[in-house]
Amino acid sequence: MKEVFEEATNQLNEQHPLVIATVIKTKGSTPQKPGAKLLVRDDGSGVGTLGGGCVEGDIWYAAKQLMKNHGSAKTIGYELNEEIAAQDGLVCGGTMYFLVDPIYEKGQEALFLDEINGAYLGGEPVALASLVKTIPEIDAKLGGKLLIRSDGSIEGSLGKEILDSEAIEHGIELMAYGNSKYVRSKLGAEYFVEGYTTPPRIILCGGGHVSRAIYTFAVNLGFNLTVIDDREEFANKKRFPSADVVVASSSPEGFKSMEINKNTFIIIATRGHRYDHVSLEAALNTSASYIGLLGSKRKTILIYEELLNKGINIERIKNVRAPIGLDINARTPEEIAISIMAEILMVRNGGEGNVMKLDSNLLNKTSAKVFRNKTDVKIGP
Repeated sequence: MKEVFEEATNQLNEQHPLVIATVIKTKGSTPQKPGAKLLVRDDGSGVGTLGGGCVEGDIWYAAKQLMKNHGSAKTIGYELNEEIAAQDGLVCGGTMYFLVDPIYEKGQEALFLDEINGAYLGGEPVALASLVKTIPEIDAKLGGKLLIRSDGSIEGSLGKEILDSEAIEHGIELMAYGNSKYVRSKLGAEYFVEGYTTPPRIILCGGGHVSRAIYTFAVNLGFNLTVIDDREEFANKKRFPSADVVVASSSPEGFKSMEINKNTFIIIATRGHRYDHVSLEAALNTSASYIGLLGSKRKTILIYEELLNKGINIERIKNVRAPIGLDINARTPEEIAISIMAEILMVRNGGEGNVMKLDSNLLNKTSAKVFRNKTDVKIGP
């Protein structure tokens, strides 16, 4: 999404109108999830994607027509039935809802864009609430905006104080990880809230085999990477070429020069008990929302005892993921890395880590349906 907002700012600076189409809600299986965006320029070109295929083509056309007619923001529902999905080689069968939002000139939207771009570049996180269903009782049009900062201050309005107050609570909650949420208010109005922050960062304390495997997956998943190891042979750009930062020092010293926020995930996988201990102690003094420790339960307990003896708050220790990762009976560095990255994604995306296997009851119903269809087939004379 970062490139969409950067391009929106560029277009407005050059006095070009644009439309941003956003997936605000989905039902069933769809090619994109809420938050996906497509920016359409006045020349018909675009940045971003809504999943491709005829869905994106239709929304693209609607965006161009909106600009041509100088229309206002609108919502569009799009049902992906089997025929439409098959045309694009998809197996989706859900419904997608879009906010198609034009910006014709600089104004309050430019301020919103500046603050969103600033959040991506390391500034304070922000959230933006957009009104997607209005009611007569509120003083705002569809597409009305409320910018929410981390300190609770705001710009704009959804048209009623009670809506703004509700959106502020959601926005502050969502901005930490850059997540989004569709909200139906008690008043009947509906709005979509998106959080914006720096890209997620993983800090690897230790540059050994497991960290090298984690690095490969993390880079492909779009995480920024920082590697810290006091051994130069394990902390260098040749070993971690795509890492954003590689620091040859101890973890406590390395943390001092870093901006660590709630969208930071610290993985402690150093070369020994003593280094794990000091790294974990230093990590607990940061604002990272995820701290994981690689090792056995026995090692974990020994380190916890040392930290408790030092007066570290037990509630803070309880938040440590140790032993780190989801239980997939991992053995190799690559398997352990998958276990760890799966847990990080679960935490960041609000998942539960449950098995997604189709329920047996649904399979039985499908089997019964197939059997009925077979027995209903009439054989000609």
